[in-house]
Amino acid sequence: MDQHIKKIYVPMTETGFYILLCLREPNHGYGIVQMVKEMTEGAIILTPGTMYGSLSKMEKDQLITFIREENKRKIYQITPLGEEVLAIEAKRIERLYRNMKERF
Repeated sequence: MDQHIKKIYVPMTETGFYILLCLREPNHGYGIVQMVKEMTEGAIILTPGTMYGSLSKMEKDQLITFIREENKRKIYQITPLGEEVLAIEAKRIERLYRNMKERF
């Protein structure tokens, strides 16, 4: 993995984490917003500016790819690089959780 990508995405923001998680299956921006809202029980609501800015940056950095347009909605999916970044972040979160549980 390119050091530039690692520096930008590790550790990852919650927004970035949830976008990549949702794009393990093809999805569009509004679908991601709905999935994140449901997964977090409304604790995280992605605004259009945040969502589309993140999608654009992640596409440029090749963490996600545009796969098709459906009803004027762009459908994206995670790339192998995005999966790698997501896996690194998942391990980091697991370590944080394990360390917290061991101390409390």
